[in-house]
Amino acid sequence: MKTILALNNISKSAEEKLKNDYVFTMQSDAPDAIIVRSFAMHDYPLPESVLAVARAGAGTNNIPVAEYAKKGVVVFNTPGANANAVKELVIAALIMSGRKIIDGIKWVETLKGKPDLSKTVESGKKAFVGKEIYDKTLGVIGLGAIGILVANAATELGMNVVGYDPYLSTANALRLEPAVKVVSSVDELMSLSDFVTIHVPYNESTKHTINADNIAKMKKGGAVINLARGELVDTKAVLAALAEGQLSRYVTDFPSDELIGAENVIVMPHIGASTPEAEINCALMAAEELKDFLENGNIRNSVNFPSCSSPRTGASRITVIHKNEKSVISAITDIIGKAEMNIENFVSQSRGEFAYAIVDTTEQITDTVVKAISALPSVIKCRVI
Repeated sequence: MKTILALNNISKSAEEKLKNDYVFTMQSDAPDAIIVRSFAMHDYPLPESVLAVARAGAGTNNIPVAEYAKKGVVVFNTPGANANAVKELVIAALIMSGRKIIDGIKWVETLKGKPDLSKTVESGKKAFVGKEIYDKTLGVIGLGAIGILVANAATELGMNVVGYDPYLSTANALRLEPAVKVVSSVDELMSLSDFVTIHVPYNESTKHTINADNIAKMKKGGAVINLARGELVDTKAVLAALAEGQLSRYVTDFPSDELIGAENVIVMPHIGASTPEAEINCALMAAEELKDFLENGNIRNSVNFPSCSSPRTGASRITVIHKNEKSVISAITDIIGKAEMNIENFVSQSRGEFAYAIVDTTEQITDTVVKAISALPSVIKCRVI
């Protein structure tokens, strides 16, 4: 029976998914895998027994992904599982960025106990005039699971939508409403947009995707929404643009000291995926990924290794995590062949400096074969399932 260690409180749906063949616990010195939400793992002493980590959510900034890859620990995330929850908050943010809803609510709260309330409200509401989103242009940076839902929902609300994603897959492109116009650069998108929302992962190449230069290209009085990662937007540039009137509003759920209380900034806690439905979806997806990997060696939705999966065939299966170097595949097959074992199925995929192979054989794989493959200089981890 395998052990799954939860480093955060995870929806009970994950435990239910794994209950028959797994021990699901919040304390273990030698778990087979870990499931996590926001727990910071960068300084966490990872047990040597851990084969995989599943993040019940899309972002993996709390996990040392590259370091774990070198150890042969597969890191999964759950793209799309919380997409609807985030989409709904983006639509709310979009409306709040055009209408002075929050300002109006705060003002009304100051009127409690005052005489002639109705008269005061009627005379004061003109300070909270906003603009409609209908027939305005929304720019969506990143057309993944969330960006597509946002783009499609905005078209249904009568907006003109432009999108940008240099890695747009054919499958995702087919999911986009035909009315969505895909452009070739962030600058082009910004120049066309009244509102901009960003939905890309954060890394060094995406830091400050929205910055002073491209904010200046937006239509004057535009609004920016960032429910993805705080560092994707240059905060200083946004505050300067707000002060100059180039931007009318910035909405984010990544608070910083600079943003809290700033004029025309709406700051929420990080609640994009904070719904019971999203937590259940993420937990179930993470549990399924771990189960398939531990039992079959299949990798789906890994952030540090290639996707690689195959139906079980033959009598035994061996999986090999290795450096993406020449002659590794031939060395593996040579060892199996010399042991007089027949390979029934062989699948291999690479991603950057790492690669992964699944080998099904018609005979049971021996300890001698495992030791020989494990001893290859490029092999990081070898496992018989």
